[in-house]
Amino acid sequence: MNITICGGGSLGHVCAGVLSSREDVSVSILTTHPDRWAEELVVTDEDGRTYKGTPVCITDDPSVCIPSAEMVLFCLPGFAIREQIERIRPYLSLSTSLGSIVSSTGFFFFAHELLPANQALFGFQRTPFIARTTEYGHSARLLGYKKSVSVATENIPDVESFRQLIERLFLTPADLLSSFYEAALTNSNPILHTGRLYAMWSDWKGETTTECRRFYAEWDTPSAEMIIRMDEEFQHLLAVLPIDKSRIPTLLSYYEQPDAESLAAKLRSIPAFVPILAPMKQVPAGWIPDFSSRYFTEDFPFGLRFIHDLAHQHNIPSPTIDIVYEWGLRMIENNVL
Repeated sequence: MNITICGGGSLGHVCAGVLSSREDVSVSILTTHPDRWAEELVVTDEDGRTYKGTPVCITDDPSVCIPSAEMVLFCLPGFAIREQIERIRPYLSLSTSLGSIVSSTGFFFFAHELLPANQALFGFQRTPFIARTTEYGHSARLLGYKKSVSVATENIPDVESFRQLIERLFLTPADLLSSFYEAALTNSNPILHTGRLYAMWSDWKGETTTECRRFYAEWDTPSAEMIIRMDEEFQHLLAVLPIDKSRIPTLLSYYEQPDAESLAAKLRSIPAFVPILAPMKQVPAGWIPDFSSRYFTEDFPFGLRFIHDLAHQHNIPSPTIDIVYEWGLRMIENNVL
């Protein structure tokens, strides 16, 4: 099978390494930095398992790798999705399944806007891997596998065969969602990240810390209370959309916790999350929030944005989401743009 992976972030590295290690898969990589990639890509997981793959093509030209692809997989930040769809559109066959490893940053909304109505599409509700790049273009760490993944599909004729293919490719049990909304509106990063950031820094006045904080390992009860309130408003929105609400459980249900205090403890204790640092940068006086981080520039304008906009379109009260969303955009505008 011919697969083209678009993007060279952590998930792009891990997906490229895992998929190209298979004898029955040929992987091409569409990247803005083809010169920085080695011929062999090495991915190692936390159990010491190693995937060594050799992509057949590494290029920045979509005309080279898109026409022959049977599957195109976006491993891209939200701000790059629209532009990449426009770049590959002239070379994309309707039968080529175009998908995104992250669907909560606008993939389906942009694809519906820019591509024919009968384009084959798919998107993951949550990513199958927790990934970190070790050396760009050379190696990466697979920090954790998900117990299962849920995938939304559109215009794919044999969805059961496709589901089985996803399982084989991504080493994870897969099930199918009934609507793209169930992938596009997940309460993962768009709520989990943005609520945590607001709780951490909504009162920030320029002060520094002596070291970079840990995003999950220091999770506190106020942060958990914030994301629970946001999630409650999100669930009200889901109630008016044509979806199966059971496919997007509340955060408390997903993490199997009864309240904010226990949810905070759970998030602090997940082994794969423990090493993850907060989005901060070092300045002469110490550490400050990094408002140019993708935690801000992706999860607010290309994540929470769609939940916020749909809530307003459907007249669903969302006061907490509104406060968090507007704060995030303001921080980006005042400190980045």
